[in-house]
Amino acid sequence: MGASAALISSRTNPKIKQARLLRDRKARQETGLFFVEGIRHVGEALESGSQVEAIYYAPDLLDSQYARELISRQEQNGLPCYAVTAEVFAALAEKDNPQGILAIVRQPEASLSDLSPGSFPWGVALIAPQDPGNLGTILRTIDAVGASGLILLESSVDPFHPSAVRASMGALFWHPLVSASFAEFTRWAFSHHYHVYGTSAHGGVDYRNVQNYQTPRILLLGSEREGLTAEQRSSCELVIRLPMHGHATSLNLAVAAGVMLYAMLERS
Repeated sequence: MGASAALISSRTNPKIKQARLLRDRKARQETGLFFVEGIRHVGEALESGSQVEAIYYAPDLLDSQYARELISRQEQNGLPCYAVTAEVFAALAEKDNPQGILAIVRQPEASLSDLSPGSFPWGVALIAPQDPGNLGTILRTIDAVGASGLILLESSVDPFHPSAVRASMGALFWHPLVSASFAEFTRWAFSHHYHVYGTSAHGGVDYRNVQNYQTPRILLLGSEREGLTAEQRSSCELVIRLPMHGHATSLNLAVAAGVMLYAMLERS
């Protein structure tokens, strides 16, 4: 890291104020930027080739040699890297006990029309998810099983919310994430001959009894509150249920996605 870099010590510094704005969804939408916090997440953003606009770091908090070398390399490459005091960094950070590094990253631009069975053989589609943490966790599981990416349908959740970014554990940078209407999705899936597998308490087949999940395929999951509607279930080639043996009537969305993704991995 550059020894002569001036340390930003004021929270009212324009660069600090601009970065802090990205904690607000409206600013993320208007600028097309979001921030990524933590050594691993910043490293994944850079390694994936994501468009990183700037790095902020607190020398007094940053005790990782890997992170220090990462910043030095980025400075040599001409990326703006701003050194700040621990107090200023704490004002920027979302997490308690921050690691001392965050990056401002450009949101990737992708649409449903960019995806096809050749590049996207196996994915997940979520209808109207509400919890950004669930979204990030599902992306992490998509990465774990070797699936292709995530499609958000009729969605109002912000995939670049700090909770979603943290929960994805870097998977956000490696897999396409697109938004579309349900009507657009059904036309796209039909035109590309995707096999759409839905999950519902009303499903006719226990997931353990499915012998083979064909490719290209999409796992379709309904909203946390409502599940799949009758219309949405009718768009599926097969509607599968997860057995519930206790008093709860449904699983957490990310847990259900994890069970199904590993079942598909095993039987494909």
